[in-house]
Amino acid sequence: MKPLYCFAQNQISLLENAGVPVGDLLVQRGYGIFDYLRVANNKPLFIEAHLDRLFNSAKIMRLNIAQSKDDLKKIVAELIEKNNIPFSGIRLIIAGGNAPDGYTISVPHLIIIQQPLDAPPTQISTKGIQLVSYFYQRQLAEVKTTDYLMAIHLQAWMKSVGGDDILYYNNDSVSECPRSNIFMVSQDNTIITPANNMLKGITRKNIIAVAEANGLKLEQRDISLNEMKKAKEVFISSSTKRIIPVSGLDEQKFSLEGTKSISAQIFNHLLALES
Repeated sequence: MKPLYCFAQNQISLLENAGVPVGDLLVQRGYGIFDYLRVANNKPLFIEAHLDRLFNSAKIMRLNIAQSKDDLKKIVAELIEKNNIPFSGIRLIIAGGNAPDGYTISVPHLIIIQQPLDAPPTQISTKGIQLVSYFYQRQLAEVKTTDYLMAIHLQAWMKSVGGDDILYYNNDSVSECPRSNIFMVSQDNTIITPANNMLKGITRKNIIAVAEANGLKLEQRDISLNEMKKAKEVFISSSTKRIIPVSGLDEQKFSLEGTKSISAQIFNHLLALES
């Protein structure tokens, strides 16, 4: 396997030589943020939207990014050219910085990693996934932090009850999956997605734009767990998955309508956005 390059310590270097100082708040306290974007045919997809979200996360977390958005785009472009991995993922990490007292925010470290990634399918899955609900609310939910403690902790439980992914809910309102946004289609074909207490994904943003551009009914509001279980369709979205239909939520099963589904229509529009 050819060597991979990353950006760390203010320079592009071999990935094997990169690291985070042990005194960094990312190591000491798990304090850091990141964003993740997909590369297709050596083109970074929706990089402007991802950088906007990264800088918003940094603002909320009081992390000052030394580089401008243009600087980051140039670094990403250089990595893409140097690594030459046509289909890949780019992870931009802002670590909390080396803190002498192990607690105070310092000068953040920027690490950018590119890794191979299978190209997602060009047709929506006809199989679907099983979700299991779990009562939990992420702290600072609007921020893409490096804290996935609960999601990783729940993996064994999720598999033991036959789940493929987890759906968080709190105060009877669903919010998100650990790495995906959630959508439902009501019996009258209205697309509904939570408006609060979750990370607003870039694919979620694109789905909303596609729905509005094509005259599809869409609502952003609270959704109870019980309402979602009465849906005509349920699907999740993320940058790496685009859209995956949900075949079941806890004990409730959903019929998968394949290419006739609203999620399949939106999937095809998302493909066009990437071209």
